[in-house]
Amino acid sequence: MSLALTDLCRYPIVQAPMAGGASRPELAAAVTEAGGLGFLAAGYKTADGMYNEVEQLRRLTGGPFGVNLFMPQPQVADPGAVEIYRHQLAGEAAWYETPLGDPDSSGDDGYEAKVAILLEDPVPLVSFTFGCPSREVLAAFAAAGTSTVVTVTSPQEARNARWAGADALCVQGTEAGGHQSTHRDDPQGGLAATGLLPLLTEIRESVQLPVIAAGGLMRGSQITAVLAAGADAAQLGTAFLPCPESGAHPLHKQALTNPLFVTTALTRAFSGRPARGLVNRFVREHGPYAPAAYPQVHQLTSGLRRAAAKAGDAQGMALWAGQGHRMARELPAGELVGLLAAEMEAARAAVSVRSAQ
Repeated sequence: MSLALTDLCRYPIVQAPMAGGASRPELAAAVTEAGGLGFLAAGYKTADGMYNEVEQLRRLTGGPFGVNLFMPQPQVADPGAVEIYRHQLAGEAAWYETPLGDPDSSGDDGYEAKVAILLEDPVPLVSFTFGCPSREVLAAFAAAGTSTVVTVTSPQEARNARWAGADALCVQGTEAGGHQSTHRDDPQGGLAATGLLPLLTEIRESVQLPVIAAGGLMRGSQITAVLAAGADAAQLGTAFLPCPESGAHPLHKQALTNPLFVTTALTRAFSGRPARGLVNRFVREHGPYAPAAYPQVHQLTSGLRRAAAKAGDAQGMALWAGQGHRMARELPAGELVGLLAAEMEAARAAVSVRSAQ
């Protein structure tokens, strides 16, 4: 790992920035204090909301942390397809007694304002999801002393990020929970994606940048495996969801190991972008028909998701989770970081013993 990134954490363990409330300052602080790298998720927050969380995190820890930004999205949605999906969701609105959201409200997530705040009051690390910033933006962060990470899902995206001037890459495999961070959501591309290990190898052979591996990682032995495969650090999201410091809804936390939810799938049902979550009724009934329309579908379903959570109905919630969700452990975040580090050491020792035999 580059010196700037190595200095950020004692262990190569990065807590994923999970938008929607899970990545609270309390979680990021606990991870950082334990020797990992905590992250805040600025997605779906106002610029002021992001700034307030950064200030809160600074009061909780003097250690380094990261902030994740969503890139503005091009308008690729077919308005007719969005309208059809609106009609398909009418029954959900009636069931939960809540109106559907406005799909035409602003979709840039306050990107420019958030960049301005983070340049004026720099943080140690900023990462980007759903695209790559311009060379000018990345150069401005470098001048401010902030390291930058671009999340990628293909070798071409990795090459684009290197050209733009990113300091490092977060390589996201299909096993990852939540949204796939493709730089362009191709409506004709379906929901296919590449697994972490082959993607990591392809990108390491194509681009010479430090790499954070992400996708389904739940145990220290898996972290050791991706480090052996060429990663410099590992990013875990689902593993931290059940922690008491996580802001995930209690039903979401419980669902990770609930035998009612046996598998995950990539779906556009809740947001219009491919995202991996536990398969529930909403995914089964609406996933096959949801259009490639982000953030329009996200805005349509936001009230439904809130109403389902308020009603205690996990079958109507977006239960984002990686493929390793059944290995989730309900531990304080700092304790989990320590356990992961111990598992990494045990895995390394086991490999050494086998190699010596």
